[in-house]
Amino acid sequence: MSANERVILVARKDPAELEERFQSSLEELQSLTETAEGEVCRIITQKRDRVHPATYLGEGKLQEIKEAAEENEAELIIFNDELSPGQLRNIQDITEVRVIDRSQLILDIFAGRARTKEGKLQVELAQLQYLLPRLSGQGTSLSRLGGGIGTRGPGETKLETDRRHIQRRIDDIKRRLDAVVKQREQYRKRRKENRAFQVAIVGYTNAGKSTFFNRVTDSRSFEEDLLFATLDPLTRQMSLPSGFQALVSDTVGFIQDLPTTLIAAFRSTLEEVTEADFIIHMVDASHPDHIQQEKIVLQLLGDLGASQLPMLTVYNKMDLLNEDFIPDSFPSITVSVHDSIDLKRILYKLEEVLKEEWDEYDVFIPASQGKRLQQFKTYSMITSLTFHEDEEGYALHGYIHPDHPLKHQIY
Repeated sequence: MSANERVILVARKDPAELEERFQSSLEELQSLTETAEGEVCRIITQKRDRVHPATYLGEGKLQEIKEAAEENEAELIIFNDELSPGQLRNIQDITEVRVIDRSQLILDIFAGRARTKEGKLQVELAQLQYLLPRLSGQGTSLSRLGGGIGTRGPGETKLETDRRHIQRRIDDIKRRLDAVVKQREQYRKRRKENRAFQVAIVGYTNAGKSTFFNRVTDSRSFEEDLLFATLDPLTRQMSLPSGFQALVSDTVGFIQDLPTTLIAAFRSTLEEVTEADFIIHMVDASHPDHIQQEKIVLQLLGDLGASQLPMLTVYNKMDLLNEDFIPDSFPSITVSVHDSIDLKRILYKLEEVLKEEWDEYDVFIPASQGKRLQQFKTYSMITSLTFHEDEEGYALHGYIHPDHPLKHQIY
């Protein structure tokens, strides 16, 4: 990546599209470009009913873009939409500047961010699947020796323009990923057998998920004010105020118009969500388009089949808000995750929501049954624990998951 490549952003506005949605998508493209270390020197938009099949925009507009690129010494043009192989080629011919689209930009960021073996394989798979139909006519640019945004990832091994070679590589990666997925399933099955309670943190990219995750688990996940700071799912242990232990997973940030090749590639990351017992949905309350962002996440959870899970919506970044905030979802809590008191409030609220979902119980455990007492402490939420000397045992009051195997020991 050449440092701070000069970039022109181009977006087409469909007359039927809401102005706010268009602006927020454009701002997102700008954030994505900055995350990829590009410097936006000009933004060009055009209102247009439909896409031109050969050149995406009209000839006149492309001439304007070409002149703007010369004036601003731009080395790259990024379109806020997925371009067909033909469109990419034609636009490049007319403007004489390197052109990539939104999907390629997102893939590029993912390539720079993947840390684990699995994450790297998934990104490479998505990039190759994106490249395959775009091979013809790319010629020299595919040797990918130039550096710059949109050229990260498998490029370093000099991508041969040989379709068969790429297809073989795709099949090979799929095989290796299958093995990883099976491994992950084994791991998840073990966690389920141990009846560990699992919480998944979801939310739009840059909503504060990793900050929250790090603070409640004392870990060092990657935390930065950038889009897609977290790619590889991390799972750690956290303690709730009652002493109840839960496993919590940080997931990749959601985004509107995620390239289809990537949704497939990051399914395993998002599968953590469907396996969870509880979801914490982080929302950046200070974002002007937070309602739309919230809807995108809820829609994606629905697509994953996770919308029926109990959920707490955490409206974050209250410290950046000037006016009164009205939540859109319930149950919810409004916080700044940088505030340690607010962190505790989230955990208390989580327990409060669980109490409504779980079954209340009272049980007496003789002092001699230390192991059994420990099980109740680990797998249920104890709200009071009293030692009775005359009966030599503990009276417990608390809440337990309706399906937990311990439950049949209560009555």
